[in-house]
Amino acid sequence: MLHLALPVIIAEIGWITMGIVDTIIVGPLGPAAIGAVGAGSILFFAVMVLGMGTLFALDAFVAQSFGAGRVDECHRWLFAGLQLALVMSVVLVGVGLAGVALLPRARLHPDVIGLLQPYLQALMWSAPPLMIFTVFRRYLQAMNIVGPVTLAVLAANVVNAVGNWIFVYGKLGAPALGVVGSAYATLGARLFLALALFAVILHRERGRPSGLHDVPFALDVTRVWQLLRLGAPTAVQITLEVGVFALASALAGQIDPMALAANQIVLNIAGFLFMIPLGFNSAAAVRVGQAVGRGDPAGVRAAGWTALALTGGLAIATSAVIALVPGPFLRIFTSEPSVIEVGAVLLLFYAVCQPFDGFQSVATGALRGLGETRAPMIANFIGHWLVGLPLGYTLCFTRGWGVVGLWAGLTFGLFLVGFTLLIVWQRRSRVFSFPPPHPSAVP
Repeated sequence: MLHLALPVIIAEIGWITMGIVDTIIVGPLGPAAIGAVGAGSILFFAVMVLGMGTLFALDAFVAQSFGAGRVDECHRWLFAGLQLALVMSVVLVGVGLAGVALLPRARLHPDVIGLLQPYLQALMWSAPPLMIFTVFRRYLQAMNIVGPVTLAVLAANVVNAVGNWIFVYGKLGAPALGVVGSAYATLGARLFLALALFAVILHRERGRPSGLHDVPFALDVTRVWQLLRLGAPTAVQITLEVGVFALASALAGQIDPMALAANQIVLNIAGFLFMIPLGFNSAAAVRVGQAVGRGDPAGVRAAGWTALALTGGLAIATSAVIALVPGPFLRIFTSEPSVIEVGAVLLLFYAVCQPFDGFQSVATGALRGLGETRAPMIANFIGHWLVGLPLGYTLCFTRGWGVVGLWAGLTFGLFLVGFTLLIVWQRRSRVFSFPPPHPSAVP
């Protein structure tokens, strides 16, 4: 499990670092540039999460086929994923550009909107290579090929940083494009990611011919529909999870600047730490899916509980550190005493709920390996939107607890989702009905 998860965790950290670098490099251009790049990245992923989340269904289908020894089926799922990615890319780019045209109605500050619109117009064209990269990544990870993915993401960070330096400030003879240059750098990095993994697939096929060239790329409506049916709940689940914290940030902004600052800092710390369970999420989906393909009930349960145990242990350790010594983490972002004081309280709440945040993420991945995606979607909707957020809103604004009350509600919601999905995993992993082995499966 660690052999598979650790490279994925490094890749996830590399992924989140790319956005941090964008913000740092445009920082000298002023607050409006920082706001435009930060808000633009959030808005971009608010659109893209529906497409990328849907493609997470490849984890189950490719891993199960690989576990059953049906590499030919892995190829067919790869092509179906690419077909779905191309169709969704057209839709997502269209929706994104339409949203950019409507941005002036959002009543943002004129200095920000003047930079945000051209930034997003350029950034939206990175959607197709990002979707293709997602397909290649899920395909390779489901077949235990994770090292090249990690190296590609790390190399893409270099491409992105150099591209920002060149196009934002006009180095090496290029025009100084400001925040639009940052969007072009991101586009270049995502093109690099897609091409790099495509090269990995071709290289492996040359070294170990597996019949990839023999599979026709004809539209496979049945497989595309299966990907949509399994992946759509995952996309909605991720949207619900990300959306509740985005709305919580908006609510924190209604309190005072200190509350908003403390909230955003803690969310940054939490987002970075969340890369650990996110890596185990992918590893659990792959290992469980492969065990399903082998028809191995004990392997299914061992894979899921191993990922959950490792995540729980790491979460408890990191929770203890941030709860006992929150200051060093908070001072990375600010030296304001009042923000640090409130942030320390919020970090304590996150330390309490972090193990359950990890459990819900890993259980979601393990269930996805079984082909179950509806239960996490329902659990997130009930736990976050019907319980956690209303409770946080009441404690914050009615009871007068402020941003601390908001996080108290979010903490309870995460606890509820994590505990629920642990129970769902425990039951589903015991009663799962294994498909019969295919007669042409390779032992």
